[in-house]
Amino acid sequence: MTTSTKARSYYDAADELRRELNEFFPKEEIRALHDRKPIKHFAIVIRQFLLLFACGWVCWHVSNPLIWIPVALLEGFTIFNFTVLLHEQVHRAIFKARRPRLMRFLGLLYAFPSGISATQFHVWHMDHHENLGDEDDDPKRHYLSPKRVARWYKLLYCTPVLFPIYFRAARKETASYPQDLQKRIAVERTVTIGLHLAIAVLLGITGGWAVLARTYLIPYFLVFPIAFTLNRLGQHYIIDPADPRKWSSRVDGNWAWRFLFLNSNHHLEHHYFQSVPFYNLPKLNRMLRPYFEKHGVDNLGYGQILWHWFVQNHVPHTRLEPARGELDLSRARTTR
Repeated sequence: MTTSTKARSYYDAADELRRELNEFFPKEEIRALHDRKPIKHFAIVIRQFLLLFACGWVCWHVSNPLIWIPVALLEGFTIFNFTVLLHEQVHRAIFKARRPRLMRFLGLLYAFPSGISATQFHVWHMDHHENLGDEDDDPKRHYLSPKRVARWYKLLYCTPVLFPIYFRAARKETASYPQDLQKRIAVERTVTIGLHLAIAVLLGITGGWAVLARTYLIPYFLVFPIAFTLNRLGQHYIIDPADPRKWSSRVDGNWAWRFLFLNSNHHLEHHYFQSVPFYNLPKLNRMLRPYFEKHGVDNLGYGQILWHWFVQNHVPHTRLEPARGELDLSRARTTR
């Protein structure tokens, strides 16, 4: 796939990191971690679709809020996790051999539940990898990170306002792409939004407003933004800009977080070895722990991340400082 033209600055910035990792891991262990197991991938895909439809069925038939609310929460996280599966497609971490037509189909399939363009996500995400640490060429950092460091503004990312924020960011970045790529993205986005509207109308007609709210509106518009934001907070918002080893956050998590996020809490490990399939990331995390300890890469829990982000009003893409008020505000305006 044709991608936009960027400086690809991360390659040079991470030169020492690559050397260290190559020395740390025996080559046979690296090869084993990169081993793609399509059966394992599609077993998880089937599980996710079963979860999605089971949650929808429960939310349709059960009106008791003690039951449908936690199920709707799980449905929202499940919708988000299709972007994790799309992420596997982008990094070609599904099959041992190249299967362009099937991979194209899977990209469209995995992009649909969240309502995004598979092509836009592919280019956007690869530009993010190749320009990690660059304030301008990393599109996620340049367009999606909050420019106003205020608690109320950060909270908007956990609400339906996330959708206009994200699509505005995507539109600005897409404007820099070649025309043929822009047209493909526009078609994908139009078809996806059209199908989502059709599903919503069908649910409303057949089940009524209450069913529509429980099965679609609440999981998609209220829960999905929370899952998206929480996952993103564990990626690159608490980092050390001076050390490429720490340009992502280390979030070891536990079995519950690994289930809820399909192992995507291991984002630092993914940036170290971006082609390792997501089902091998917990093993990679365990193998990297001596390296983390040696270089002072500390583990963060999601509770800590939320505390620093909302309570201490942490500035994105900066280090944690020992005392409040000592954060680097040189590139962001803080509203107290």
